[in-house]
Amino acid sequence: MNENQISTIVIGLAIDVHKALGPGLLENTYKECLFYKINKYGLLVEKEKAMPLVFEEVKLDCGYRVDLIVENKFIIEIKSVELLTTNHLAQTLTYLRLGNYKLGLLINFNEVLLKNGIRRVINNL
Repeated sequence: MNENQISTIVIGLAIDVHKALGPGLLENTYKECLFYKINKYGLLVEKEKAMPLVFEEVKLDCGYRVDLIVENKFIIEIKSVELLTTNHLAQTLTYLRLGNYKLGLLINFNEVLLKNGIRRVINNL
C-alpha cells in the first residue's frame, strides 16, 4: 500500500471520528480515537513515536514525538486549534524530513467541516 492509498483511508477515518465527536475537544481525544479507528481498520499504526534528531552524525533525543505513524511510512500530526498556522505546517514538514517520510497529513479537528482542516504535506526529499 502506498502513501496516497493510506492518505485516502486515513482521511475517511478522520471524517468518521469528526462526525461522531464534532469540533471543540482536546487534541489528545481525536488522536486516541483516530488511532483506534486506524488500528481497527487493520493498518499498522504507532502513537507518540519518538523522532530523534541526527546532528553531525550524532543521534539526539530532543523530545520530538509524532502523533501517529501509519504502516511505517505515513505521518499524521493532529491539532485542535482555532487556526492552522505556518508553524504547524513547518512542524509537520520537519517530522517528515527527520523520519525521511514522503507524505503526511496535518489535521485540525477544530473545524465545522473537517475537510477545511486537512492539509497534505509533502517532503520533496
